[in-house]
Amino acid sequence: MYFNPVAFLFSAGAVVLAEMGDKTQLLAMAFATKYKASKVLIGVFIATVLNHGLAVAVGNYLTRFESAQVWIQAIASLSFIFFGLWTIRGDELDGEENKTTKYGAVATVAFAFFLAEMGDKTQLATIALATKFGTSPLGILMGTTAGMMIADGIGIVLGLVLCKKIPEQKIKFISASIFILFGFIGCIEVAYRELQFGFLTILVIATILAALTYIAAWYLIKSNNTNETKDII
Repeated sequence: MYFNPVAFLFSAGAVVLAEMGDKTQLLAMAFATKYKASKVLIGVFIATVLNHGLAVAVGNYLTRFESAQVWIQAIASLSFIFFGLWTIRGDELDGEENKTTKYGAVATVAFAFFLAEMGDKTQLATIALATKFGTSPLGILMGTTAGMMIADGIGIVLGLVLCKKIPEQKIKFISASIFILFGFIGCIEVAYRELQFGFLTILVIATILAALTYIAAWYLIKSNNTNETKDII
């Protein structure tokens, strides 16, 4: 086990992208209206270390199955495309901001964030990153934690201190596009290096995958626009 700066930077960037417009970023903004921003960030930090520590452990465990590494890497690459589509779909708070405990602001935020992150795309992305950089679990944990703190800090500052609304649509599309691009690059690498497919086969697979991704993205964008129209009416 060693610290890999590439793993750290890659995972930090991936989580910042995943968090933009995510429900946990919205949750940070909601809690910042009730508690001091410093206490919110401490709670986020505690929850992230615990939650992502679990995710890294799961991802690192999966890397031990050497015979299944090709498929694990393929699934991890495809998951980035899925995370991009998830980003387009967006998230909403499901009452997590109303959760309270008798142990104070930090414990309340940490408890709510830990629960909100269970099964969330940033936790799943952390598992995928841990399988991609199996030799640097520490770098992944530090990177994803740093990314979470940066993204939620941005959400609090823009949403409260500067009193500005985050331009969700633009951020979502940019984040989703980068996620999908990483996913495509990863899939092509697996097909070429691990499965040793020929150029024509890779081209056909990439074309089919791109078409399916485009259709899914178009459907999600159309659904979001329809829902926004209904809300206005």
